[in-house]
Amino acid sequence: MKRWFAVVACSILLAACSQTPNTAPGDPESPERSRARVHTELATAYYGAGQYDIALEEVRIALSADGNYVPAVNQLGLIHLALGQTEDAERELERAIRIDPDNPSINNNYGLLLCSMGDAAGAMRYFEKALSDPLYRTPELAYVNAAVCLKNQGDYYRSEQFLRRALAIAPDQPKALYEMADLEFRNGEFDSAQYFITRHLRGVLPGPDALWLAARIEKRLGNNVALESYGAQLNRRFPDSEQTRSFNRGTF
Repeated sequence: MKRWFAVVACSILLAACSQTPNTAPGDPESPERSRARVHTELATAYYGAGQYDIALEEVRIALSADGNYVPAVNQLGLIHLALGQTEDAERELERAIRIDPDNPSINNNYGLLLCSMGDAAGAMRYFEKALSDPLYRTPELAYVNAAVCLKNQGDYYRSEQFLRRALAIAPDQPKALYEMADLEFRNGEFDSAQYFITRHLRGVLPGPDALWLAARIEKRLGNNVALESYGAQLNRRFPDSEQTRSFNRGTF
């Protein structure tokens, strides 16, 4: 049975959770457009919850109602990207850009795609284009995506600058907090790393990466009670993960 979501978090890949309809304000919405919008909103919710099969079903219903509804095309590209179907993601996101080339959410998502393909320079151009739009409602997403892309290229200094810009806009942005904790841990700034990971953990149901990072931070700080607490959570919730195996081996 399908679940209805009142609030759903974005995926760990920070795609555009809110879509920009290609209908001018005040224009009447046709029945086809209304159907496309409703099913795209459902697809976005299921995508955010990681239920990609249902999201795919919903977005296909949306596109059957209105084949040029940009938010649906955009969402279809994101689902393919999450499923590792790079060629399909590229086809749909390029189609979305052709329809609405200045849409900052689409440019952010295309940057995500390019980064996943190893084209960091190309990705940064699209992130920067998204960020150049003064009406972009969620610029923190593009800042975080750019930061992660730079980090993957070993550019930790610029990565931190983008993360700090994201947090200046949205102080509780979960991915930004996690990435700052990771950078501070890499830099040996363990107190600062603890500050950021604690804030991250307050706002999310943590995955194995966050719990493992928190455990390593507490290990460096000599906080054995907190260390064992994170280890217990790893063993209870993610017994088969590589992070849990590393914790149990003591390979910190």
